[in-house]
Amino acid sequence: MSGTFDESVSLEESTDSFWEVGNYKRTVKRIDDGHRLCNDLMNCIQERAKIEKAYSQQLTDWSKRWRLLVDKGPQYGTVERAWTSLMTEAEKVSDLHHEVKNNLMSDAFEKVKNWQKDSYHKQMMGGFKETKEADEGFKKAQKPWAKKLKELEGAKKVYHAACKEEKMASARESNGKSEASVTSDQLKKLHEKVDKCKVDSQKAKDRYEKSLDELNKCTPQYMESMEQVFDQSQQFEDRRLSFIRELLLDVKRHLNLTENQSYASVYQELEQSITSASAQDDLQWFKNNHGPGMYMNWPQFEEYNPDLSHNITKREKSKKGSDSIMLTNVTTAVDRAQAGDQGSVNSYDKSQPHRASNEWSDEDQTAPNSASDANGGGSGANPFDDEPADGVRVRALYDYEGQEQDELSFRAGEELTKLEEEDEQGWCKGRLDSGQLGLYPANYVEPI
Repeated sequence: MSGTFDESVSLEESTDSFWEVGNYKRTVKRIDDGHRLCNDLMNCIQERAKIEKAYSQQLTDWSKRWRLLVDKGPQYGTVERAWTSLMTEAEKVSDLHHEVKNNLMSDAFEKVKNWQKDSYHKQMMGGFKETKEADEGFKKAQKPWAKKLKELEGAKKVYHAACKEEKMASARESNGKSEASVTSDQLKKLHEKVDKCKVDSQKAKDRYEKSLDELNKCTPQYMESMEQVFDQSQQFEDRRLSFIRELLLDVKRHLNLTENQSYASVYQELEQSITSASAQDDLQWFKNNHGPGMYMNWPQFEEYNPDLSHNITKREKSKKGSDSIMLTNVTTAVDRAQAGDQGSVNSYDKSQPHRASNEWSDEDQTAPNSASDANGGGSGANPFDDEPADGVRVRALYDYEGQEQDELSFRAGEELTKLEEEDEQGWCKGRLDSGQLGLYPANYVEPI
C-alpha cells in the first residue's frame, strides 16, 4: 500500500471550473456587469449625439459664412448659384444630423434607461434584488455538495498523512535491520509500528473511499440544482443581450442617413443645381452688364451754356458713370466686422464698379475745355484742392493698397481724416496724417 502513495500528487491543481465551490460568483457578477453596461451604452449614445449636434452646428456656421462670402465675392451668374447650392446642401444635411441627435436621445437613450430601470431593482442595503436572488440560489444548490466535499477533503488529508507515517515507519525498520547496533527488541518495536501504521492507513483509506462515494452520490443532485439556477441567470442575460442587439439596430437606423429619402434628395438637388450652371449664360450676362453689351451715352456736340459749370470733378464723373451700372450697395464696415478678416474673398465686393476706365482719362487725357486747363492746373492738378481742411477722424479696419494714383494706402489700425461722406459707390475722400489726399473704401474704416 505504501508503495502506491506519492506525496506530490496530494496537491491537486484547481480546474477553475464552474462546478468548483464559489466559482458561480462569476455568473452572479454578470448581473451587476449588465447594469453597468447599460450605463456605458447610454454614455456611448449620448457622446455620439453630442458629435451629431456639433457637426450639425459646424455645417450651419460654415454655410452662413461661405454663403455671405460668395454673395459678396466676384463670382456671378449660374455658377454662383451652383456654388451656393453647396451651402444649401450643408443646411439640409445639418438639419438631418440634428434630427439624428434628437432620435438618439429621445428614442435610443430613453429605451436603455427605461429597460435598465425595469430590469434592475436596487435594495435598501445596496446591490440589486436580481443579484441577491441569483447568489442565494447558487448557495442553496451548492451547500449540500460543498459540505460533502469538505468531509472528503478532510478524509483525504487523514489518509495521506497515515500513508506518509506508514512509509516513514517502514524506512526506519529497514534501516534498523541493516545496523548491527540495533537490538532485537528495538527491531520488534519498529516492526509493530509498521503494522500499526498499516492498520491506521487502511482505516483512513476506508473512510476516504466512503466519503468519496457519498460525494459522488450527491453530485447528480448538485449538478441539477446548479443548472436550474444557472438557466435562470441565462434567461435574464438573454433578455439583456437581445435588448441591446435590437437597440443597436435602432441606433444604426438613426445613423444611416442613406436609408433616409430626404438625404438622397439633397444630393439629387445639389447635382441638378450644379449641372444647370451654364458658362455661356454667365458670359452673356457679364457682356451685357459689364462689357460691350452695356449702354453707353456716347459724347455728342453740346452748345455752350454759360449757366452750366464746366468744372467737373472726378467724383462727379464717377457718380455719373455709375448711374447705369449700379448693382447693389457697398458692404458696410459692420458687415466686414461681422464676417471677420477673411482675406481676399471678402475684401472684394462684387457691387463695386471698376473705376479705372473713368479715372485714367482724367489723369492722362484731360479735356481741352475743362476748367483745369482754363485755370492752368493741367493733368497734374490735385482733385482735392477745393476740399476743406477739417474732417472726421477714422481708424482703418483692414490693410488697403491703393490701386490708382488718387487712392490712399494704409494699414489696419492706422488713423486718418475723413474729409467727405461716402458716395454712392462706397468711396470716401480722406487725408493721411502725412498730408496725402486721396480716395479709400468707406467700409475699410470706422469712426474713432
